[in-house]
Amino acid sequence: MKALKDLTRYDVVLLSILACLVSSIAFAQGGSNEGLVFAKAKKKPIKIAVEFTTHSACAHIAKQKGWYKEEGLTISGYENFITGMALAAALARGDIDAAYICLIPAINAYANANVPIKVVAGIHKYGYGLVVNPDKVKTIDGLKKEGIRIGCSREGSPLDALLHKMIEKYHLDKKQILKKVRRMNPPKLLLALKMGQLDAAFICEQFPSMAEELGFKVFLTAEDLWPNMQGSVLVVREELIKEYPDIVKKLVKVTERATQFINSHPEEAAEIVAGGLQVSGKKIFPVRAIDVASKLVITPPPILKSLTERLVNTTDIDPEEIQKAIDTCVELEYIKESFRAEDFVDRWIGS
Repeated sequence: MKALKDLTRYDVVLLSILACLVSSIAFAQGGSNEGLVFAKAKKKPIKIAVEFTTHSACAHIAKQKGWYKEEGLTISGYENFITGMALAAALARGDIDAAYICLIPAINAYANANVPIKVVAGIHKYGYGLVVNPDKVKTIDGLKKEGIRIGCSREGSPLDALLHKMIEKYHLDKKQILKKVRRMNPPKLLLALKMGQLDAAFICEQFPSMAEELGFKVFLTAEDLWPNMQGSVLVVREELIKEYPDIVKKLVKVTERATQFINSHPEEAAEIVAGGLQVSGKKIFPVRAIDVASKLVITPPPILKSLTERLVNTTDIDPEEIQKAIDTCVELEYIKESFRAEDFVDRWIGS
């Protein structure tokens, strides 16, 4: 066993996935063997997973509108996860068929845990930001000041990748900045800002938009640091593509429909997503995250801002951008080796 001081960033990411996987297995063992029955059924019911963010807005809308059912899809489960890393571990568990997940955790799951998944559609671009207390941090150089506390989710996350891109772009002292970083999940980051425990935080939408309502400032966005950044994607297990291609086609069709709805009816979309997230906070995985998530009051105004100003809602995917994300994961030691985006992407838009 390696000493903690000798762990690489890849080791940290892999251990994080394994830790989440243990929690997921413990939860699964309390359930039934329905998944085995479903696998034998002609019309396979599927389990969907999403993240506790506006990144999964299209899934919340499709669920509330009944569009999965309208397409003849039977949803056996709809689980919410506190982060993409937690969701990635659940994918490794094997009983989730499709997930609306941030791209980088999906890459980690595919490369580190050999989870047999494919990206079949995009969901959005961007969707992350650096939030600061404007009384404490007025410039990028202000992050260098003694005593400034910076929050971020753990290694292997899109937020950690953006933290490193900020350090590189603004020529900051990497060791100095990383020494200040406190690792928390997104709801905890928001609450820590609110309670004065952090002065700045990299955080995913909807939380930067919610932070603005509390008087904080969104200092940098993903677009500032990573042009054309692919935020989240729809992934499905490879066996679903091979054995039930019609289900995959319908999933992509519903996702495209819901994405178009966000762009054409943003106010109604915000109402639906705010309601869906408020409910999700009370039944989120891992269960230890419920205490923090359930304390949040999620209202339509910041959700509307998140959907219309901070996300570019589109199901289009560019393999070149996926490759850039894969190579970034190698550079940051989230994964050991690069792989071809073409082996990870199976585009179904327009099929």
